[in-house]
Amino acid sequence: MTLRTVIVEDEPAVARLHKRFLEAQGTCTVVAVAATGPAAVALIAQLEPDLVLLDIHLPGMSGLDVLRAVRAGRGPQPEFIAVTAARDFDSVRDARLAGVRHYLVKPFAPGDLADRIDDVARDLAGARSGALDQSEIDSLIRATAPIPVLPKGLSIETLAAVRTAVASAPWSSAADIGGLAGVSRVSARRYLEYLTATGEVLRRLDYATSGRPGARYGPSSTAQREG
Repeated sequence: MTLRTVIVEDEPAVARLHKRFLEAQGTCTVVAVAATGPAAVALIAQLEPDLVLLDIHLPGMSGLDVLRAVRAGRGPQPEFIAVTAARDFDSVRDARLAGVRHYLVKPFAPGDLADRIDDVARDLAGARSGALDQSEIDSLIRATAPIPVLPKGLSIETLAAVRTAVASAPWSSAADIGGLAGVSRVSARRYLEYLTATGEVLRRLDYATSGRPGARYGPSSTAQREG
């Protein structure tokens, strides 16, 4: 299916890049570009798009206020993908609570945006056919899951970096993961312990090393595939 899309971005050069990318991907048809918050609300109400690419920092009103205004309306509800430099915890939490589907922090790889758009397209196709398969159900559950409150001293940015490091180098030591994430071994271990407690990361001992066995960390999905 083709998603009728509104781009909300106040930087003209960035808006043009988004438009070219969406048109080249083939999944979206860009029906409008809005450079301010009030214009975005008006265009979304008028055009009733399937998808909105939403910046958070906008003139007139913030992207979060745009999201809240649309969600409070009675018209058809588009899916929102936040595409923004805002990476503070409050912005991410408030966007999720207000109903954003995905949240991408600039800069990001083009494939990251393509994956989010494909996810939206799959779910909208399922909704219009009246049935969801298991992967679509799982995606909806993940998308609407509450954002956990991190323990004191942990930041969402560093947590994301450690997650990426574990995914890119599974079954590495805390020191190696810390090097990839740009933090010390001690800091990496704190984040790894948190991710292990939540079940997202598994810890196993490496007895191949001499002396005391060392801990290795890997994503739980990798362990399931290996098993």
